[in-house]
Amino acid sequence: MPSISPGAAVFPARVPDLPRNALAEPATVSNTLAPSRPAAAKPKALSAYRPFWAKRFGTAPFLPMSREEMTQLGWDSCDIIIVTGDAYVDHPSFGMAVIGRTLEAQGFRVGIIAQPDWNSADAFQALGKPNLFFGVAAGNMDSMINRYTADRKIRSDDAYTPGNVGGKRPDRATLVYTQRCKEAFKDVPVVIGGIEASLRRIAHYDYWSDKVRRSILIDAKADLLLYGNAERAIVEVAHRLAQKKSIESITDVRGTAFMRKPNDPALDGWYEVDSSEVDTPGKVDKLLNPYLTLEEQAEDNGATCSKSGGEVPAGAAALPDGSKPVMIVRQPVTRQGTRAIQTPREVTVVRLPAYEQVKSDPVLYAHANRVLHLETNPGNARALVQRHGEGHIARDVWINPPPLPLSTEEMDLVFDLPYARSPHPAYADKNGSHDGETKIPAWEMIRFSVNIMRGCFGGCTFCSITEHEGRIIQSRSEDSVIREVEDIRDKVKGFTGVISDLGGPTANMYRIGCKSPEIEAACRKPSCVYPGICSNLNTDHTPLINMYRRARSLRGIKKILIGSGLRYDLAVQSPEYVKELVTHHVGGYLKIAPEHTEGGPLSKMMKPGIGTYDRFKAMFEKFSAEAGKKQFLIPYFIAAHPGTSDEDMMNLAIWLKHNGFRADQVQTFYPSPMATATAMYHSGHNPLKGISRDARKGERVDIVKGEKRRRLHKAFLRYHDANNWPLLREALKAMGRADLIGNGKHHLIPTWQPATDGSYQSARRANSTPAPTTGKAVVKPSAKSGQPVAGRMLTQHTGLPPRDNGSRPARPGSAKPSARVVGKPVGGRKTGR
Repeated sequence: MPSISPGAAVFPARVPDLPRNALAEPATVSNTLAPSRPAAAKPKALSAYRPFWAKRFGTAPFLPMSREEMTQLGWDSCDIIIVTGDAYVDHPSFGMAVIGRTLEAQGFRVGIIAQPDWNSADAFQALGKPNLFFGVAAGNMDSMINRYTADRKIRSDDAYTPGNVGGKRPDRATLVYTQRCKEAFKDVPVVIGGIEASLRRIAHYDYWSDKVRRSILIDAKADLLLYGNAERAIVEVAHRLAQKKSIESITDVRGTAFMRKPNDPALDGWYEVDSSEVDTPGKVDKLLNPYLTLEEQAEDNGATCSKSGGEVPAGAAALPDGSKPVMIVRQPVTRQGTRAIQTPREVTVVRLPAYEQVKSDPVLYAHANRVLHLETNPGNARALVQRHGEGHIARDVWINPPPLPLSTEEMDLVFDLPYARSPHPAYADKNGSHDGETKIPAWEMIRFSVNIMRGCFGGCTFCSITEHEGRIIQSRSEDSVIREVEDIRDKVKGFTGVISDLGGPTANMYRIGCKSPEIEAACRKPSCVYPGICSNLNTDHTPLINMYRRARSLRGIKKILIGSGLRYDLAVQSPEYVKELVTHHVGGYLKIAPEHTEGGPLSKMMKPGIGTYDRFKAMFEKFSAEAGKKQFLIPYFIAAHPGTSDEDMMNLAIWLKHNGFRADQVQTFYPSPMATATAMYHSGHNPLKGISRDARKGERVDIVKGEKRRRLHKAFLRYHDANNWPLLREALKAMGRADLIGNGKHHLIPTWQPATDGSYQSARRANSTPAPTTGKAVVKPSAKSGQPVAGRMLTQHTGLPPRDNGSRPARPGSAKPSARVVGKPVGGRKTGR
């Protein structure tokens, strides 16, 4: 492949197409090689494909999970079989249902193998041999995050399994399932996708093994990887395979990754930008000394300067003494309008540091992470390539640019498909119900909710939503959302008139985006709301307000709650939205995520300062009072995030006590694959500030590693738990803050110590350590059931008054008393994230 000079590919903020040293030394790029593909055109709509011939079989009530179901549908085989680590729930919040129904709408016969026994290939042969390919996904969650806590302890439950039973999927499920599919039918292509494959598409730090692992495509030996929301890619791949094209020939579909040998002739015509090393400046000429003569300057440079004879440069007149004048010649730079460019983006690939480099060099790992995140905007992203292996076993993992977002019409098409909105009948109990021992908690959570949009432009460094779904918001039409609300009302068993959520990754980004499509396509910022709201961002909440009003006016709808996390820095831009939300759509509690109070960790998270939270809190309380309601905010906080010092956590604990919060559930930073915060955790460098080997440049990050320090940061969030007091006393003394130890209201922890066993039990989490059986303080029950007692501090989880849901009040004295003591009755209840 043709190559631009090594080290040329870093990403300046204002001239994204030029290498850093190009302004000093403009390069002329040869374009004599013919590109292997044309410039990106408008994507083909999902509805524009000619249906596959099997569409004549019609729509299945549920995608089949057995040969008996296939027989009832009149099928002799499946065209595509999806293997998933989740139980099959035919609902648009479950990935296997969305992909399965989308492919079914294209005319393909799709079968589901859910949570198979991975100890042999038998379960993977249950539906026979697929005609086109296996589609493999670990499920709605990364299998390692699903199976392990942030402390690397095995979870005893699984919300995506009937009965909430753990252990129904293997570690690294995508790898295991792919291997078994290959064993079952060796000649059938395997396409992997889902969030596990999406976040592991390049060499990535693996928290559970504490090392950098290869791309999952290499380890799984799959034929193709699809990342992000994959409807567009999976439909294109399916139709090409149905046309008898080989899986190896599919190299130009956006949102896909594949393996190739180095110097594959099929990839000729591409321009390669080498970014396999931390960027270095280009050639810098020595400054001229104005106090030296021409002869002295030449002698200083090891040359001579004749005063007579010699050729005069073309177009330049000779000086009287015969010397040559200094000529400044600019090399031509290819331009597109007023914007300088180096190579056509559609045929340019950026080479990342190889796996062998990033696994042993944290600086290069951080650099690769920075480059990856700068190439995530579908409007200007270039392809990426990363070498794995050396010598004859070397392979390049080639990652095409991200998929183009779905239009509103395409979003409606996907969400209007004939979902049964229920788990597969195979999971039902003897009464045909899914509400007993076979209940699937993840389905129960979204049973009466509606997804109105995708994506997030918040860019929080610890979150994987942007890496997977993208930062461009994809919204459904209001009519489509209303149709789904009516379907829930009319068709879903057990509906009582309450919609539990109208939301998505965030509650209030519906139809919000860049004011200019041209600016959006060229932008390389990782966030539209950090460090402040971008001036080009449309923050109008009017479409969302209108949808709320229309939905709650429907016949049979008693209440519409908002359960998705709220982006409060965006909400304060629209007081009308906050008033509408607080007055009609808060069921007593509203969850938001300030994450921290201190500037250091917040800057590493790319979250707004705590002052924005205070502004929103004031609006929330004002509009709640105007509505005559007593409502509570539920703030989330993270312990042990990269960039968090012990003093930061101490200040957060002081803030929590001052504001009367006591958290029963604590979220410790969980390094998920490919996240920017994970790159900080592994490397100690901040990719947001640029990477350099020079200790005086870039930014180093304080990393919270080791069980003792992570436990200390968690203990600060649970400053009220007597089990944590010995650890906190020791830390506060070492920090020179013994003044916070005492028995007064202004102290953080007391000097006295009750009998404890070092554990606690959360009211809402099955995986907590058993609570102590001795040494617990006796707390008197409340005088009136369900009401807070004056002078008692409420916890975020167990101390708030119960919701008034119209049910019969409990008998006096029957309520379980809160196990918390002195304080003022403020706070909120925190639910699972």
